[in-house]
Parts: sequence; structure tokens; C-alpha cells
Amino acid sequence: MIQQAEWADLIDVARLACLLWPEHTLDELLEECAEELLRGNTEYFLAKEKEEAIGFAACSLRQDYVEGAETSPVGYLEGIYVIEGQRGKGVARGLLKAAETWAAERGCQEFASDCELDNRESIAFHNAAGFREANRIVCFTKRLRKEKE
Repeated sequence: MIQQAEWADLIDVARLACLLWPEHTLDELLEECAEELLRGNTEYFLAKEKEEAIGFAACSLRQDYVEGAETSPVGYLEGIYVIEGQRGKGVARGLLKAAETWAAERGCQEFASDCELDNRESIAFHNAAGFREANRIVCFTKRLRKEKE
């Protein structure tokens, strides 16, 4: 069963998010989920089987530039994850459909997403779900040093 996450479900969302983004702690992700919900432009969807959380999707409304999009706002799949034993059963497809419906109900005409260049499983999922590749990029950062006066 796919449902829009309630406040009480955020711990399940954060636990699953830790599996997707293991570089973050449970507390960090729980705090981020709560902050995003309070801002009002992000929604979380939870897949459950027999009351057990087996997958989640995070969707936002992006007003800023979205690579390849021509309209605004754009529904954006910030993350999607299904536990290993439940993959290949249509759970991710159901989560994506719920996120797309949520975005369309908020006036979005386009839906977008991204993934790491080497994440073949995610690329295959996006292609199978009807996404088209918009671009491939490498991102850079640089620390700035404060000039001595």
C-alpha cells in the first residue's frame, strides 16, 4: 500500500533514507524530513506491506532551474528507495506514480529527477519509468580563502 507519509511516519522515512544516503545519520535525515515538510514544498510517500515500511519516495516542487525542463514549477523526485527483498514487484513504480500525481495536482506539467552517473540501477529505473535523459554533468566545488587585508 502506498500512502502519503504522516508526521508519525517520518521515522520510517528517515530509516529508509539512511539506506539510500548512508553518509547521513538517522537524526540528520529525520530533522531534514521534518524541516522540508514544514516548508510545504516537499512530500514523502511510504510503501508499506503488513504495516512494515518497505520503500519511500521524496518529491519536491522546484521553482528554480531544472535541467531539461521547460516549465515551472517542476515536480522533482529527490529520492526513491525500496528495500532489497521487495524490489521488482512494482513498489517503486507505485511510489513514483503517487509522487507524480501529487506534483500534477499542484500545477506541475513536468516531472524530473537525477542520479549519480554510475548508478546503473537507478538509470534503468528512470528509463523504464518514461524519463528521458536531459544531460550528464560533473559538478565541482572549491573552497575560497579569505584575502588578507
